[in-house]
Amino acid sequence: MYVPEIIEVKDHLETMRSNGLIKEWELPYENLLTRRSAAIFFFTPAESNEMDGILSDLSKFEHFSYRTNKEMKLSKLAYRVTFNKEEKEANVG
Repeated sequence: MYVPEIIEVKDHLETMRSNGLIKEWELPYENLLTRRSAAIFFFTPAESNEMDGILSDLSKFEHFSYRTNKEMKLSKLAYRVTFNKEEKEANVG
């Protein structure tokens, strides 16, 4: 499905991958998504010291939050990223 706000994040993640900040990223169930707030992106940084740059880049998107991907159900990548107000509040709290 063509969702401009999701494509914007995908393009940003791909640029960070091309620049060597992110080793890999993925967006499970992309074809079912209709808005960015419902999307769950996953990524693994190229190096552990890259996290500050990655987080700074992604924080430009509204309601950005992240956490370690402990569940490993939707993805095997290290971090889970969302742009959902409720999840952001839960990740901070």
